[in-house]
Amino acid sequence: MSPERFAPIRAAFGPEALGRPVRVRGWVLRSRSSGGILFVVLRDRTGSVQVTGRRDVLGEAAFEAAEHVQAEGAIEVEGLVAEDRRAPGGREVRASAIRVVDAGQPFPIFADQTEEFRLDKRHLVVRSPEHVATFRVKAELLRALREFLEREEVLETTPPILSGNAAEGGAEAFQIDYFGRPGYLSQTAQLYLEALLFPNERVYALTPSFRAEKSRTPRHLTEYLHLEVELAWCDLAGLLEFEERMVVGAARALAERCAEELAVLGRPPDELRALAAPFPRLRYAEAIDRLAAQGFPVRWGSDLGTAEERALTVEERSPVFVTHFPKELKAFYMLRSPDDPRTVEAADLLAPEGYGEMIGGSCRETDVDRLAERLRASGASVPEYEWYLDLRRHGSVPHAGFGLGVERMLRWILRREHIRETTPFPRTPSRHTP
Repeated sequence: MSPERFAPIRAAFGPEALGRPVRVRGWVLRSRSSGGILFVVLRDRTGSVQVTGRRDVLGEAAFEAAEHVQAEGAIEVEGLVAEDRRAPGGREVRASAIRVVDAGQPFPIFADQTEEFRLDKRHLVVRSPEHVATFRVKAELLRALREFLEREEVLETTPPILSGNAAEGGAEAFQIDYFGRPGYLSQTAQLYLEALLFPNERVYALTPSFRAEKSRTPRHLTEYLHLEVELAWCDLAGLLEFEERMVVGAARALAERCAEELAVLGRPPDELRALAAPFPRLRYAEAIDRLAAQGFPVRWGSDLGTAEERALTVEERSPVFVTHFPKELKAFYMLRSPDDPRTVEAADLLAPEGYGEMIGGSCRETDVDRLAERLRASGASVPEYEWYLDLRRHGSVPHAGFGLGVERMLRWILRREHIRETTPFPRTPSRHTP
């Protein structure tokens, strides 16, 4: 069978395909044999189709070889497309020839296995229909976000992953030996994006970020995909409006492009299509009052953890902004609020239905002395950040930015119980293989 003559499986469902010969190839989802007829469900990247093969048509040797192909074995098929209402999709390929590419060994993944075993075998588990659908939705989410940023004339840039600065605090940074000097895996590209902001005004990066947090919650990974944006001439109100447009646009794009995958995963597209701005806004002080009234042991200065964020949003059907946090809770580069020196011009966007924070953003401090003061208060070495302080000495302007955790956003969109289901090979405090 000549490779250039194979058709994608979806071609078998085209309007002109009935009664015509076709050559397809792929992997066996499942198969059964009645002794004289073989039934195979074959998949490729475009879909799946039932293949039937008769012993008297295929020949004894070819039939027996095909009969012994395991789940996830690979075959090539030549035959006619026929209608069969009992088959998935209402069509099948009636094979005149089947060639076994790789019969495979018995596939070790099946229902009711422990989560740890499935994580050990993640390289095989990713073949499941749920994971295939998940990562296709993720690809479309990334495409939709990039399309939005292109429309907004935000330039994609490529900041480094290795850094000499622990941007948001050494305790959560993975430190490495960088040729005898301390180095860090990037927690955020923000500082570099700010450098790239001044010649370009609007910039973004999509990079992996690393957090050495020993958090074992359904929303934490030690490595995740981080979309970060920096916008010149932007205040907090403008930043929140930008984030709203982006989230609404991406959700609606997925509803239009991924209806089939969303159906597999149990998320009705109409729910994403109905998302609309503006999102509710809640000041940190109001959030603390609300949580205290619900019995949470919180007060001014308390951080909002998984349980608190869930309580604030579990009944919501739209994301919620929590704004104006105490400056002690946030990073050194956040702008002090002009109306309350205790707080910073920052906002976290919490996903609805209790899924927690998915975007963190703020206006950036432009005063060199205040930045140095905050750095010293955090225990950082000010001289190591001289390059960053330089940005405020040469044409600084008001600006703001945010970071979006792609896997966190996808977890909400797909209603996944755990964030590890939104990345092919999750990295957690207890796992960095396979």
